[in-house]
Amino acid sequence: MTTQVQPCAELLLDNQLCFALYSTSLLMTKTYKPLLQALGLTYPQYLAMLVLWENDGITVSEISARMLTDPGSLTPLLKRLESEGLLQRVRSSQDERVVQLHLTDKGRALHGQAKALPACILKASGLTLEQLASLKEELVQLRSHLQQAL
Repeated sequence: MTTQVQPCAELLLDNQLCFALYSTSLLMTKTYKPLLQALGLTYPQYLAMLVLWENDGITVSEISARMLTDPGSLTPLLKRLESEGLLQRVRSSQDERVVQLHLTDKGRALHGQAKALPACILKASGLTLEQLASLKEELVQLRSHLQQAL
């Protein structure tokens, strides 16, 4: 015999901020998927390329910090981007533990193709540019508070 737990508003799935963020993130990734497949990238690879387009020559630890991820988890992703001819991983001559990432010509050229993606995402969102900018700022503020709490 099973018994029902009396639901309380605080524990309803649809009342959870974490679920709203999680489910939206899943759908955002699904929205990006066909756009990125046309570029030959996965979503995490796209995020890494965004950082590299901003900062060519960045180190693995710097890109890891920028993406809020562990450097070890980035290594397979970066190796894949290197095997695709989009970047080169070069050990520093001053410290062999430091690996710098340099875009190749192919990696730089991909930037031009990726320029169309933000407009596609804006259209899919159904929001205005101003609404998306405001939402992003609120999420960045939330992320900052959560980082401080940890």
